[in-house]
Amino acid sequence: MAQLPSTKPYLLRAIWEWCCDNNFTPHISVVVDKHTQVPREFVKGGQIVLNLGSGATNKLHIGNDFIDFQARFGGIARDISVPMGQVSAIYARENGAGMVFDLEEEALLAPVVSDDAPEPEPPRPAGGRPKLQRIK
Repeated sequence: MAQLPSTKPYLLRAIWEWCCDNNFTPHISVVVDKHTQVPREFVKGGQIVLNLGSGATNKLHIGNDFIDFQARFGGIARDISVPMGQVSAIYARENGAGMVFDLEEEALLAPVVSDDAPEPEPPRPAGGRPKLQRIK
């Protein structure tokens, strides 16, 4: 019996459309490997979260094998290409509703951790939120 195509791209497109129809911002979580074309400086722990909202992407194409689009990172336009097998989740930023996917076997074996990741932010002082002070 022939192997059926994966349902993952169809489900991902459906959740993306549901997010857009309900004015939510669709985000995907991606496990980065050598085939994933993303800005490596934003990869943390071998993963990156990408905004797939219409205001954040240009030329978005969610195909059966890849998600391709253009996005700005730090004001610089970048071409992004994510293999469908590397997507671990899609969800609405506003409420977290979405779907988690099983990763393909290769994705579990060799995630890429960025060497040029920015330094972690220093811990905030024990007071919670930062405070804005007006100076005259």
